[in-house]
Parts: sequence; C-alpha cells; structure tokens
Amino acid sequence: ANISKQTIPSEVLNKPVRSKKTDAIVKYEQTRVVSLNHDLLAKNRIIAFNKNNHLSLGFDILRTQIIKKMLKNGWRTIAITSPIPACGKTMVSINLAMSIAHHTERTAMLVDFDLRRPTVAKYLGLPSGSTLNEVLSGDASVAESLVNPGLDRFVILPTAKPVINSSEVLSSRKVASLITEFRDRYAERIVIFDMPPLLGSDDAMIILSQVDCVLVVVGNGMVSKTDLTESMRYVDSDKLLGTILNKAKISQSQKDYYGYS
Repeated sequence: ANISKQTIPSEVLNKPVRSKKTDAIVKYEQTRVVSLNHDLLAKNRIIAFNKNNHLSLGFDILRTQIIKKMLKNGWRTIAITSPIPACGKTMVSINLAMSIAHHTERTAMLVDFDLRRPTVAKYLGLPSGSTLNEVLSGDASVAESLVNPGLDRFVILPTAKPVINSSEVLSSRKVASLITEFRDRYAERIVIFDMPPLLGSDDAMIILSQVDCVLVVVGNGMVSKTDLTESMRYVDSDKLLGTILNKAKISQSQKDYYGYS
C-alpha cells in the first residue's frame, strides 16, 4: 500500500466522530479521556481519526487486509517498525489503530514501545500523566496509564520520555508479561506496538519474537537496498504481513478517482 503525504484541512477534521456500531456513548470509568488538537493531527498526517476524511481510505484498505489475515491466523498483536528512522512508522501506527477502532467488530490498543525515541504522545499532543514509564517503574498500573483520545474502542499506552537501557527493559519478564496481558485480556482487541527501527539497536528484534506479526514501513527514497535487505533478516518470514511504502507521490489519476486534488 502506498500512503503518500497529504495536507488535511482543519475544517474537515473538526467534524464530530460517531460510532458506526452504536449510537450509545462509550464511557470510560478509569481510563483518561482527552481531546485532541485537530490542527496538530493534520500537521502530523493523522488522518484516520475522522471517518468523514476521504484521505483515510488508504488506511481503511490496509486495516481490512491486516484484520483478515490476523483473524485467519488467530493473531492479536502486531509490531510496526521500519529499517531506519524517519520512515513514518509512528504515523502509520496511529492511523492504523484509529482505522481499526472505527471497525464495527474490533477494538484497538496502541502501545509506544519505541523506548529510545517515543513520539506517539507528541504526535497526538497528549497531556502529561501516567505513562508506560510509570508502569515499568512500578509507580502506576496499566489502567491508570491508558488514554482514550475521544474515539470509541481505542486506548493508547504512551511513553513520555526515553528509557535508559531500553534493550534490557524490553527483554525483561515484566515486558513479556505486559505483552501477554495485552494480547489475552480482550478477544476482540488488536494490539499495535510502535517499535524502534530494525537497524541501529536490538530493541525491535527483542519484541518481534514476542508478537504475532510484523508490518515494515519503508520511506520512499530513504532506504537503501542494502538497509532493506539487512533489516529483513531480522523479521521472521512467517510473521511478516508486508511492507508499506510511505511518502510516495500519488498519481493524478488516483487523485481524480478519489475526489481530491
């Protein structure tokens, strides 16, 4: 799938989001509910928040493909990574999670496991509060650290700041137990882990062995053939869902077909 960079008008994003499954309002008793800044979402290419935005179609197509394969294999956890930094893996992770949350039969959980350079909270403009940092240190529970961004059936476990000795932390029993808990707590939930790049550290490799499947985001014109070949050596072929070519230019015929210019 080619997801190209687009500019989303704020007036499109500012329309309210309604649940497709039911008109009832989902209430969160313990999870913090926050409001997102729509201009910031547009700046960071977070386009799947609003179903009225036709640019989210690409992520809906990706979502359908991924859910179909995950259901077929009984998978519930997916890691999203890239060969090198700046390929857009966090943008893809957030948009995919939001698209899944819009799905009538699924819920989504997004976990920021890029402990060296966490950016999910920054991309969404989440306010301060308990995060994965406090969960790992034992100062807060997962329930206290989850955030709902005003979209039904979607929760986020953000990471606020880099974690020292991230490789050791990710290989700990505590993280393994968290992954198992995330996977098993709700049968209808798909858990998305925003991971570090594959090259440069062993952080991603540690987690890939513990998740069900992997999606690799490749920045168009950014990743050399050598880097791509090298990074794919660390991904189990049985777990690889595929690759996403990000930052590719869309053709005029595609623009005309989908109704934007």
